[in-house]
Amino acid sequence: MDSKGFQGGQYCPLSSEQVKTIHNASLQILETIGMGFEEGLDETAKMLAKNGAEVDFTTRRIKFPRNLIANEVAKAPSQVILHGRDSRHDLDLTEDKVHMGTGGAAIKILDIDTGEARATTLADLYDVSRVVDQLDNIHFLVRPCIPTDIPEDDYDINMYYTCMKATQKHVMSGVNNEEGLHKVIDLASMVAGGKEKFMEKPFVSVITSFAISPLKLCTQSTLIMQEANRTQIPVALSCAPMAGSTSPVTMAGTLALIHAEQLAGITICQMTNAGAPLLYGGIPGLANLSTMGYRGGAVECGMMNAAIHQMSKHIKVPNYNSSGLSDSKLPDAQAGWEKAFTAVLASMGGSNYIHHSAGMLESMLTVALEQYVIDDEIIGNCCKVLKGIEVDAEHLAMDVIEAVGPGGNYMVAPHTMKHMRTEYYQGNGVSDKKSRNKWEDNGSLDARESARKIAKKLVANKETAYIDSEIDEAIRKKYNILL
Repeated sequence: MDSKGFQGGQYCPLSSEQVKTIHNASLQILETIGMGFEEGLDETAKMLAKNGAEVDFTTRRIKFPRNLIANEVAKAPSQVILHGRDSRHDLDLTEDKVHMGTGGAAIKILDIDTGEARATTLADLYDVSRVVDQLDNIHFLVRPCIPTDIPEDDYDINMYYTCMKATQKHVMSGVNNEEGLHKVIDLASMVAGGKEKFMEKPFVSVITSFAISPLKLCTQSTLIMQEANRTQIPVALSCAPMAGSTSPVTMAGTLALIHAEQLAGITICQMTNAGAPLLYGGIPGLANLSTMGYRGGAVECGMMNAAIHQMSKHIKVPNYNSSGLSDSKLPDAQAGWEKAFTAVLASMGGSNYIHHSAGMLESMLTVALEQYVIDDEIIGNCCKVLKGIEVDAEHLAMDVIEAVGPGGNYMVAPHTMKHMRTEYYQGNGVSDKKSRNKWEDNGSLDARESARKIAKKLVANKETAYIDSEIDEAIRKKYNILL
């Protein structure tokens, strides 16, 4: 089953009137309260002031008139295609088409051999990316972990290189500065065989956390965002306030604040370069008010992320958001139910680019190779739900019902043989469907152990030619590649 791009939109936590109410509240926030901005964004603020925004350079506050927001947001593309290096992995982000993949910036991994948590390395990033490349239901690769064994100055080029070395799926990550962005564009152009070829179908994109919630523009991320706009590299406008901490504790208040931040970010992007490809990047979260930490696995996160798609759809911009997070520290039953709830809610909501959907544990601090395998099966189930039930002459099976007749048996009917492997989702081997005797004969493995066996096989399969050897040599001569 080709699982990507099925239509969501079956679950709408907000009514159409509630969507309009939140949208109007967000416009009021931007008109009357506005966005603060850090030092270093004076040129961005001057651009906004020149085009009708009210800017106070003393208090560093920008207020956005409604008509300014409406005019600029209307320039944003309603369809964004994120390309893979193989066209089979192209992602058409429009309307309610759903795609699910990795995400995060984890700093720990559960070692595949010992099961113990340890710091993530560049080799781990490669192994995770190789596993993701081979799992059919994980549709894209957002850099999932931070290599703690390389210098920070080498992050940008090495993270993108390592991901591109391991997969042909679309690659998204952040960069540290504008120089890093241009290095990544140069790297991708070398891999593509020239900048013109790369720009025809850019297979990398950039996350920019432009907003420091609540309601403040981050200098470095905003400048990176604007530079990505100028270069036509797709950008996800990430803002991730936590209800009760950096946004109101209520879900409606959090959605209104996120939507305001997104409207401001989209306005800046389109004023920088009209028509620049972008993703509405609201990621509503929830603070754990007993620990002041992050609660990633709450069912309300799934509800709010479904609502985020409704808000982005209201302004006709494709969206990036989140599901599949868990507060559990290991791949256990808690991780299973938290991931399944948030994944099915976000996917049925119709979100276009759902990251964090695979691999994440401990509220985004940790990843596990076996968790990617488990989550691939969870995502596959979500996609089956979106595919729905086929109703036509073949699937109604009236001829078969007549042929078998009352009291008959469909077990050996040709119709059963034809559809038995396609009508129902088969999974990837993690879920055990054998008898107890066979399960015991095979070692009595639980889901985690089964997934670990599969993950080890995928990691061992390192034979890829995703970067030509001559191009690889040229890249290594030009950049300090550490893989």
